[in-house]
This record gives sequence, structure tokens and C-alpha cells, in this order.
Amino acid sequence: MVIHDGYENLNLFSPVVTLGIFDGVHRGHMALLDFLVSRARAIKGESVVITFSPHPRLVLEKNNTNLSFLTTMEEKKALLENANIDHLIVIQFNNEFSKIPACDFIKDILVEKIGTKHLIIGYNHHFGKRGEGDFNTIKQCSEEHALVVEQVQGFHTEEGTISSSSIREALLKGKLDEANRWLGYSYSVSGTVIEGRRIGRSIGFPTANIKPDSQYKLIPCNGVYVVEVKLGNQIFPGMLSIGSNPTVNEDIRFRSIEVHILNFEKDIYGRKISVIFRKRLRDEKKFDDLKKLTEQMRLDKQDTLRFLT
Repeated sequence: MVIHDGYENLNLFSPVVTLGIFDGVHRGHMALLDFLVSRARAIKGESVVITFSPHPRLVLEKNNTNLSFLTTMEEKKALLENANIDHLIVIQFNNEFSKIPACDFIKDILVEKIGTKHLIIGYNHHFGKRGEGDFNTIKQCSEEHALVVEQVQGFHTEEGTISSSSIREALLKGKLDEANRWLGYSYSVSGTVIEGRRIGRSIGFPTANIKPDSQYKLIPCNGVYVVEVKLGNQIFPGMLSIGSNPTVNEDIRFRSIEVHILNFEKDIYGRKISVIFRKRLRDEKKFDDLKKLTEQMRLDKQDTLRFLT
């Protein structure tokens, strides 16, 4: 996959294009991307995905402090790479760009700059100023440019249509199995290992405190999780806690991400680390003392090993 920063001087061959945010690049997105690739191959053209950076909501909802997303741009690029896309175009999104009407975007950018021959859009996709570009508007605007437009229906499961928002909601409600099933892979968080209070070490369970790479990365709800820890090219089993550590901390506003890597004693402060969420074990609890917390952590370790083996 070739990644382009912007849409100038691309020189693409019979591009078949889709566009969107693709937060999570979940199973619904993958169905759309599979269709895109098959259409491109059918006309011997190139498959092209257009996405935007930063996320449009960060520009249009500057005062919203509750924004969080499933994937960073780097994670999104890696997931799209696995979809066998020929080209990824990343367009800088700002206030000026947000005011471009849908028909102007089609004419000036999709047709004249990118050379789009075939446009594929999702079942509920809108673009252009104030989201005015729904399927009917897009189809009308495309006719005068001999641009073929197709709409792909949403990917349905027994629980309903898969969407990024439904996956975010599942993670925030502790429904990890559901979220991973809809994603088509296990959710992960990457970051840097930072100094903690070293309480875990004092009770025989040293932990690595993780500072996420992005402040907008969605962190699942508080609780204890079975995870796999990726450090460099190695994968280790681990159990991870998200929350305020109520047994030893009275400030409930404090929230940390701490992972105990099983049978691992190396100093990894300052190292990059990724945790892959495999199963949610339990809610966060406040114990009467450190002894009872330690007893519970031993049980959590047994459950972790049982699940991963």
C-alpha cells in the first residue's frame, strides 16, 4: 500500500475510490474494502482509500472533552495495509476544508485531482459541508462527471449492524468479547512505560504503568483484563488493571493502566509497549487491605494462565 500525504500529483490508474474515517477498521469496514478491491481488479484499476487527519470531530467539536477513538492514525494505516489496498490518501482536515460543498469535493478533488472513475460509499456515509453529501446527493453530483457510484450495505450480525460507535460503547461497558467480535481482532492500546508508585512490586506483582500514545485513544472501562503484551518482537502473557486503584488510592479521579507481565523481571521504563485485550476477568474492587488484594491477584493470575493456555 502506497501512502500519500494529500491529493496532489498522484497519477493513479483508473482509481476505484472509497472514503471515510474508518475508526477501528472493523468487520463492516472490511466488507466495504473487500468490495472496493474486487471492483478495482474487475476493471484492472487501483483501489484507493481516502481518510482524514485529524479526525473531523476534533476540528468541528473543539469544546467536546469526551472524544475518544478506537484507532490512532498509525494503527489505522497498519490495519488498512492488511486489507490489500493499493493506495491510501490522507487529507488534512481543517475548518476551511470542512466548508467545501459535497458537489465541489466530487468535482474538484475526486474527479479532477484524483481522477476517480468509480466511487464506492458505505450505507450511512455523508461528506461535504454540514454532511450534506448523502447517497442521493452524491449520485446526482456524479452523473455530470461520468462517475460511477455504488453504495454498499452495512455488515449485519445477530446483534445488529456493526459500527464504530457500537464498538466504542461495548468497550466502555465492559463488553470486550462483543467488541472484539465486531472488530474482527482483539482491541489493543499502545504507549510508553512510565514510573508508577511501585506498590505492585512490594506485594510480588510488579506492574508497568502505560501512558497511551494518544490522549484520544479509547481506554476500555475499569476492571481487570487478560492481555498479551507486545514488547519489540516478543509477546508475553499478562494481566492488566484499569482504574483508580481504590485499595491504595482515595482519589477516584486518578486513573491508571497497569500491566503485570507474567514471569518477567526486566526494567522496561521508557520502552514502547502494546497490550492486546483478550478477556475481561472482573470489575475493579476495593479490598480491605493489601493482603486480600494480593490473594485476589493470585487468583487473577491463575485465571489468566488458564485462559491463555
